Amino acid sequence: MYIGGIEAGGTKMICAVADEAMMVVDQISIPTTTPTETLTAIFDFFAPYPMKAVGVGSFGPIGIDPQQANYGHILATPKAGWQQIDLVGALSSQWPDTAIIWTTDVNAAAYGELRLGAAQGKNSCVYMTVGTGIGAGVVREGALFQGIGHPEIGHTFVKRHPEDHYQGTCPYHHDCLEGLAAGPSLEGRTGIKGQDLPADHAVWDLQAFYIGQALVNITLTLAPEKIIIGGGVMNQPHLLTKIKDAFVQQMAGYMETPPVDDYIAAWALPNQSGITGCLLLAQEKVGQK
Repeated sequence: MYIGGIEAGGTKMICAVADEAMMVVDQISIPTTTPTETLTAIFDFFAPYPMKAVGVGSFGPIGIDPQQANYGHILATPKAGWQQIDLVGALSSQWPDTAIIWTTDVNAAAYGELRLGAAQGKNSCVYMTVGTGIGAGVVREGALFQGIGHPEIGHTFVKRHPEDHYQGTCPYHHDCLEGLAAGPSLEGRTGIKGQDLPADHAVWDLQAFYIGQALVNITLTLAPEKIIIGGGVMNQPHLLTKIKDAFVQQMAGYMETPPVDDYIAAWALPNQSGITGCLLLAQEKVGQK
């Protein structure tokens, strides 16, 4: 018997099969097209492997409370065709004897980084991804944090930089953190894709201002032992240093944290944090049984 993991992203679905010792035996990346096409490809991939449990980390927002009718659904996503899709229901119908562990993609990534990545040895961490969107997962006391819903830190509001008049890209809030600092805002402000912007472009200081401010808010609210940042925008090597400087400046000495170079770190499992977390959650479910 095997365990499975599905990192369900709006662009692609990373699926992996591992044995109960977490040795990956097969992995695939499936484009996220229509739900029918995507699910058919997922089921075809897993068909040869009888699985005890599958950990699913999904793009969101998602229904996370098992007591609510929307549990297991993808909710008000901007991803066309995926609004209100009952993903857990579809997986459970296909695999009635398989346990499905359901969380957000960033929660799964946070868990992967806590157990096997940059936050190993800690009991709490926040993982933030900065890419096409911004999201953050939270682990506290070794467990995923959630309440009536899951954290949506990317859609929290930040104080505008006094020289910034950009309207923001978020279709819901316009100038929330995601609207002002996710990847599309770089091109929206400059007309140039982020990967083509020179390292000395002034927009990187603006980017760091907003992300640094968000990390101050996270620290003051959740006080995690470690903050980890990943995602496509963070492929700019100079950006992390700018974010740390912005964090120190905006914290202004108010709350003591570990040294900033230890406290804020790049992901240690680039592009694997999420699927690793999904497999770990499945492995733990099997262990509980």
